Amino acid sequence: MAAPRLTGNALRRYAIHQSLFEPTSLQDAIDRLGFVQADPIRSPARAQDLILRHRVTGYRAGELERQYPLLDVEEDYLYAYGFLARRVWNLLHPRSHSRMRAFEQKVLDTVRCLGEVHPGALEAHLGRRRVVNAWGGYSKATTQALEELHYRGMVRIARRENGIRVYIPVSPPEQDVSPSERLCGLVTIVGRIFAPSPEKSLHSVIARYRHLGNPRDMVAELVRKGEFQKQTIDGVSYVWPAGDATVPESPRRVLFLAPFDPIVWDRARFEHLWGWQYRFEAYTPIPKRVRGYYAMPMLWGEKFIGWANVTGATGATGATGATGAAKKRLDVKVGFVGGRRPRDREFIRALDAEIARVETFLSANR
Repeated sequence: MAAPRLTGNALRRYAIHQSLFEPTSLQDAIDRLGFVQADPIRSPARAQDLILRHRVTGYRAGELERQYPLLDVEEDYLYAYGFLARRVWNLLHPRSHSRMRAFEQKVLDTVRCLGEVHPGALEAHLGRRRVVNAWGGYSKATTQALEELHYRGMVRIARRENGIRVYIPVSPPEQDVSPSERLCGLVTIVGRIFAPSPEKSLHSVIARYRHLGNPRDMVAELVRKGEFQKQTIDGVSYVWPAGDATVPESPRRVLFLAPFDPIVWDRARFEHLWGWQYRFEAYTPIPKRVRGYYAMPMLWGEKFIGWANVTGATGATGATGATGAAKKRLDVKVGFVGGRRPRDREFIRALDAEIARVETFLSANR
């Protein structure tokens, strides 16, 4: 039996429901997501923390970094840099069979000898030589070599020390599956993270796995086998993992989502499903910013109705509509698409509740 066709409203509901699952444990949330993007900007917290706070019971800012050594999780690059469930990391490696450069091999031998290495400690063994990095600036040769070894899967990040990665040696997973099976696994995982995904967007994200086969052909094969569903809505071809995509109505709550949250990440999908352009403006010159340095899309029920900029305590200002202690602790400025601010009390209560949740979430850092 053919799957029922979805309307635009049903597609929006499904996008929210499949990503914003009921809060669970930290390990389970990462396993269910497969990947959590990382970003160093803290406004009001790092992206990985802002993503996890909606999906982990009682989550506090910085908890991922604090618990990382105890988790079955890896830092690595999937389609961006972040934290991967171990099963996802296993599919990524080995990435390259090319020979390492002599200096990289020397760094690897040193890490294996020392067992655990802070990049600064390598300088005592290998010197402080600098090299030109990919952005035209200078990096320490040892740091660059460690990053290359990490990309190859020869070292892993054991923990962080004052934000600096501390490395230990590791062997890449020995694969008992073919490159085609690895590609299928990666395409399925990315397809689930962004479900429902515009087919064009999915192709652009998975193109980096070309060393394992043809990603576009793999999507077509998954559709042919019925493991992916495909449907064109308003002229846009969407794909998502097979299953019932009809879900219940989303709760009437306000949520501030990180700019890199899976629901927000694909800007083309966001504009198509919710009807307005969201742009990340942290690197936009101040005079050209429209919504703010770190404006977070604001979800109200099933609609993104605006955005919020959340910064630390100012003592004088707070969110419009916010009441009580949260108003004194956080500076929360909200804006609305087309200036259309909901005036009903239900929304005001939901907005205050989200501000209170942000305050609690940030309390570990205060």
